[in-house]
Amino acid sequence: MDAPPPSEIRKPSRYAAFAGMCLIWGTTFLAIRIGNEAVPPLWGATIRLILAAALNTLVVALTRAHWPRGAALRGIALFGFLNLGVNFGLLYWGEQTVPSGIAATLYATTPLTTGIFAAMLGVHALDRRRMLAALVGLAGVALIFSGELKLGAPAPALLGVFSGATCAALAGVILKKVPPHSAFVVNAVGASIGAVICFLGSLMLGEPHGLPRMIAGWGPIVYLAIVGNLGAYVLYAWLVSQWKVTRVAVAALIIPVIAVIVGAIVRGESPAPITYLGGALVLSGVAATLFSGRE
Repeated sequence: MDAPPPSEIRKPSRYAAFAGMCLIWGTTFLAIRIGNEAVPPLWGATIRLILAAALNTLVVALTRAHWPRGAALRGIALFGFLNLGVNFGLLYWGEQTVPSGIAATLYATTPLTTGIFAAMLGVHALDRRRMLAALVGLAGVALIFSGELKLGAPAPALLGVFSGATCAALAGVILKKVPPHSAFVVNAVGASIGAVICFLGSLMLGEPHGLPRMIAGWGPIVYLAIVGNLGAYVLYAWLVSQWKVTRVAVAALIIPVIAVIVGAIVRGESPAPITYLGGALVLSGVAATLFSGRE
């Protein structure tokens, strides 16, 4: 796939979409954590994805977008299986015991894993400059949470969240190999497959499957389906078709910073003083990646 010309790369719409995606995803880790307190995790993910699939399908029908076929359909389906299925299942399950900020921190590894997967699958050459920027940003994330991480989170849950993040990185690279399609089509297919995977996981865990009866259960689900899937994931799918996937993946460095701020506002969490130094490193890594002259 040919890269867009430099004049296209720096269009404000792409940076606006990137900022919106980061802001939304900075809130979703806390929303998942809150939702898990009211609804069994994988069942909650299933309901979210069913709603997301329906909403995206409605938009596809209204816009008369074309559905993928053949290899494109298989690639989008694999993206959905890995990102909205396996990743969601592991993240929701892990966030029963892993705090939302720590979960966001583990996802800050995705710029590195995305770069490695992109090189392995022949999508992009391994860009040492951007990998170094990702390492700088990752160091900043580690500083942000160094004063807040506490012992007690089970190792299997931490490994589950990290594995989900790795699957999400691989899914993004696979999506980059697919010819561009409507972002709503990508997410309609992906959410449908993800719902099946999460439901199967819910059955395996023996979760109850009653519908939520209170706003405490429905609120996070509806928020995540509309703002998360119809918002952030649509922006993500569109950006992957416009930028290198390694550039899009750098969002994972700034999302933990937003998660800290959201946690402080919603639940009164006080960031450690070292957060400010870490934030500066994160922003440096993001800026070096986004505004690099190379695409």
